[in-house]
Amino acid sequence: MLPAIARYLIATYTHVGEPVCDPMAGIATTVVEAMHLGRHGIGVEYEPHWARLAAGNIDLATSQGAAGAGEVVQSDARQLPALIPAQLHGRIALVVTSPPYGPSTHGQVRTPGPRRGKVRKLHHRYGGASNLAYRDPNELADGFTQILTGCAAILRPGGIVAVTARPYRRHGELVDIPGMVVAAGLSAGLRLHEECAALIAGVRHGRLVSHASFFQQKNVRAAIAGGDP
Repeated sequence: MLPAIARYLIATYTHVGEPVCDPMAGIATTVVEAMHLGRHGIGVEYEPHWARLAAGNIDLATSQGAAGAGEVVQSDARQLPALIPAQLHGRIALVVTSPPYGPSTHGQVRTPGPRRGKVRKLHHRYGGASNLAYRDPNELADGFTQILTGCAAILRPGGIVAVTARPYRRHGELVDIPGMVVAAGLSAGLRLHEECAALIAGVRHGRLVSHASFFQQKNVRAAIAGGDP
């Protein structure tokens, strides 16, 4: 979650003093941005390591003079209503989150040195096999539907759920995460308000320049070489 995205959504869809929730809080980016904008941020994070980092970021925001309060609970967001204080049920103005992705969209690609050695990925795993990020797409969709159902239960009337999502490739096959998010939201009883599409590309002299990853390019080349463009 880019801080600028969370900041824009919070400023657009909430007022000062209102509660904002992120059920998959990570290092508490959404919570921290809510605090700096004078809102109450509350998050849930499954992985203990990231929950500890989230607590540190919340403490830092407080020390920097953030006007709002923030907290992150370390638990499974599929039980969201049980994790959010009862007094906030029906009062959450905005949920800002992103579905959990597996190693296909995280990490860095490195080699031991210039033009030598085997290409390897670093920092591309952030949890164990129990994390939804490492389930197959159908299990991920079911889990995310449970999470969004919990979000619907704690939202105030007219509240908004904003989800950032991107497709990715798994073994060369495109996985339509944005489509999964829309379907999960509808199944959870939410209504689609709008979709905002963005291209992951640069603009150079009036032309779009693709920012495909190393592995995306590798998979495409292999598919074309195999007669399957």
